[in-house]
Amino acid sequence: MTTGPRRRLILTRHAKSAWDDPTLDDHDRPLNARGLRAARELGHWLASRGYLPEEVLCSSARRTTETWAAVAATPLEIIPEVRYLPELYHASSDRMLTLLQRAHGDTVMMLGHNPGIAELAAMLPSGPVADADFRRYPTAATLVVDFQVPTWAEVRPGAGSVLDFFVPSGRT
Repeated sequence: MTTGPRRRLILTRHAKSAWDDPTLDDHDRPLNARGLRAARELGHWLASRGYLPEEVLCSSARRTTETWAAVAATPLEIIPEVRYLPELYHASSDRMLTLLQRAHGDTVMMLGHNPGIAELAAMLPSGPVADADFRRYPTAATLVVDFQVPTWAEVRPGAGSVLDFFVPSGRT
């Protein structure tokens, strides 16, 4: 039985960043060791589940680009188109939705920051997500949600079907 066109979103908050250099601008903060481990764990989880993005929309901040690099270091079977977008840096949920609506891959991964990413994650599903960590959307938290729409331009709040939610331990 065909259910029609599907778009899949992998919505990820950057992994844990370092705060040990007070002279760094927030945009330039790197991942810390725990963040690198969590991002690698996330990459393995995505690959094991077959959640393979064709397109990646990534904030231009160093901690998001390093999160993507660690995820991508896992054998993902495909090489997605990656776009580093300054407008995703601390974007609101509405701005993130607008950027998502311009995407073109069937499966898109978006990497961003709280509070916008948590707000977007909360507004997209058709129902609540049954996970204690979902509301706070901790570092490296990832929601996988499907939409039965022919294009991203037609994605609306409350229309997504949740497939998965994952928070890496960062200890592996």
